[in-house]
Amino acid sequence: MRIEPAGSWLRAGLERVGVRLPAGETGRLAAELEAAGALPGGRAPDVVPPGLAGLWAVRDRDADSHRALYTALARRVPLPQPEAGPDVYDVLYDRHMEPAAWQPYPDAADVLRGLRERGVPVAVVSNIGWDVRPVFRSHGLDGLVDAYVLSFEHGVQKPAPEIFRLACDALGVPPVRTLMVGDDRQADGGAAALGCAVHFVEHLPVERRPDGLRPVLSPARGGR
Repeated sequence: MRIEPAGSWLRAGLERVGVRLPAGETGRLAAELEAAGALPGGRAPDVVPPGLAGLWAVRDRDADSHRALYTALARRVPLPQPEAGPDVYDVLYDRHMEPAAWQPYPDAADVLRGLRERGVPVAVVSNIGWDVRPVFRSHGLDGLVDAYVLSFEHGVQKPAPEIFRLACDALGVPPVRTLMVGDDRQADGGAAALGCAVHFVEHLPVERRPDGLRPVLSPARGGR
């Protein structure tokens, strides 16, 4: 899946707290938030602030660190606050965990169904600070996933081999018969140290990657 663009994320948050801005101003602030790396699941910050470097390194190991890091990054961009009600930065963080903020890639359901039909078990291995299962359920994909190994639940994050070992164990499949599919060469590439094969896809917006997962169903991958 892919998180929504920073513009729609910011508009949803501002609307929730009752703040309205001209379109140009919203676009400018969204661009600044994106450059700051404030949208979880979006692009990394252009520069990690020195005071947040330690938190950045462990952001996906527990829920509190994840929230603290991303709200701190967002606060580097001054945003209008409502006269009363919740803090806009907390609202933005909460927004990114909602199913509506995520969109599956066009080929995701077909590929997952194809794997299920072939008897290939699937685990979701994610560096994340919150429970993504409701997002999968909302988009009708949960029934095609056999296990979830989420970094914040285990206190370990990719590229550490341990998180991939946990996924293999959950599926009952040895690493040498496992294919890791990911879009981060450093984080997801850690599976290779365990003996897994690795297939990389590009970290692109949904509309620009319609079929990046389909090679997983090719005969060359069928033995794994």
